[in-house]
Amino acid sequence: MLRRFKFAWAVGCVLAALTVGWWTAAAGAAAEHVRSARPNIVVFLVDDMGPMDTSVPFMTDGQGTPVRYPLNDYYRTPSMQRLAEQGVRFSTFYAMSVCSPTRTSILTGQNAARHHVTQWIRSEENNRGPFGPPEWNWTGVQDASITLPGLLKTAGYRTVFVGKGHFGPIGEPSEWPENLGFDVNVAGCSWGQPGSYYGEDGYGAIKGNKSRAVPHLEAYHGTDTFLSEALTIEAKKQISMAVEDGVPFFLDFAHYAVHGPFHSDPRFAEHYEASGKPKPAQAYATLIEGMDKSLCDLLDHLNELGVADETLILFLGDNGSDAPLGPEHEHASSFPLRAKKGTHYEGGMRTPFIAAWAAPSADAACQQQLPIAAGTVHEGIGSVMDLYPTLLAVAGVTAPEGHTVDGVDLAPQLTGAVRSDRPSRFLMHFPHSHRSSYYTVFRDGDWKVIYHYLPEQNPAKVRYELFHLADDPFEKRNLAEAEPLKLAEMMAGLTAQLAAHNAQYPVDEAGNELRPLAP
Repeated sequence: MLRRFKFAWAVGCVLAALTVGWWTAAAGAAAEHVRSARPNIVVFLVDDMGPMDTSVPFMTDGQGTPVRYPLNDYYRTPSMQRLAEQGVRFSTFYAMSVCSPTRTSILTGQNAARHHVTQWIRSEENNRGPFGPPEWNWTGVQDASITLPGLLKTAGYRTVFVGKGHFGPIGEPSEWPENLGFDVNVAGCSWGQPGSYYGEDGYGAIKGNKSRAVPHLEAYHGTDTFLSEALTIEAKKQISMAVEDGVPFFLDFAHYAVHGPFHSDPRFAEHYEASGKPKPAQAYATLIEGMDKSLCDLLDHLNELGVADETLILFLGDNGSDAPLGPEHEHASSFPLRAKKGTHYEGGMRTPFIAAWAAPSADAACQQQLPIAAGTVHEGIGSVMDLYPTLLAVAGVTAPEGHTVDGVDLAPQLTGAVRSDRPSRFLMHFPHSHRSSYYTVFRDGDWKVIYHYLPEQNPAKVRYELFHLADDPFEKRNLAEAEPLKLAEMMAGLTAQLAAHNAQYPVDEAGNELRPLAP
């Protein structure tokens, strides 16, 4: 019976694919609650999911055609395929290399170099590291008047948070999502990981890591309800209440999956038993598939409620993959991309991104405004900072005066347009200790430079790394010595970008700032 259910669910998700349009024109005045013209919004955020952790191919060849790699044939994500066929996916979508900086960028539209949440936030103590900036923003963003949910709430949206928060430490307002503009918070707190994924364990409250017990889910304690399933049930409840009350909703559905601990989801374990991969990697794959079932359930629920045609879905990860598959700086867990979460290579900073309507309808007012290029792959750059201006535009809301926004409205790119007005640039600043430590990454066009403030802290043991991503997308050839003029040019750009973002820098043992050195 269980096997028949799994097969029917997977087939149903695949067959549900349809084409879709997308909204971008300004909505009516904020006080007018016209759901047919102002869409509902779901940000479906997956923790630690890289672009290769899926059966949907995001990588493309020289002609823009999606290319399948072995990992695409290992993971099972039919619901992502359904969503991709309804919308557009980006082949190159960037996040910060760890979670709290990315989550703050989504809230604010700012690069981590500017908002200064440059490290994942340890709940109990400041984890700047031995040489991190003394004044980095460990306490997180505190002002709800400038956050994405805060602005949407003021504009008449019901703002709902379900899942992992990790916006701030214990005792600070940022510990709880409801202090950051959300009307409702289910399961969000300071923790960056769950105490357990198992309902039998109370998600950490009964057994497991009790210091990381997931809050608000007592109704499921002692049951066999996996954490991803419990969160999905709660998200569906919140959507139903908003629809019943006749208000547009913004749902930030931030799964704890697929962050460790890598607890196997028993609903899907048999799919990977013959894979030959280590048990932790098999468990990771079950977390991916459980997340995908959650997406399917959410899409089906929106259809059942009759609001799918006016609900926009943005699907993404918060940093590169953390799949337990090989050395962390090599071509393994994110193959063919290099490295994984917490590193300076593409595998540490690239995530999947799909934008689509939950269901297509040529008659839906919010879809008529700007049709999306359904079933396509966009090869231009996008980033987590872009969600803020994009979703504010969708809702007809402007950013607060004086609040700098580093992201750009993605609407033109979602139509399939090539944007000559958007530079292909991305800045990733990490002045702390992690898998890769004390570095800044700057991409400009096809070139990417990495500056190591403390070269001895990184496996490469060099100060500069330079890659031409068009010729070497998997970062196998460091051209820093072979291309001195280009290195100097890129370093000048990196230094200028840091200054423009008012970045903070690592320090030496005496507390002096370590700023980038010209080659």
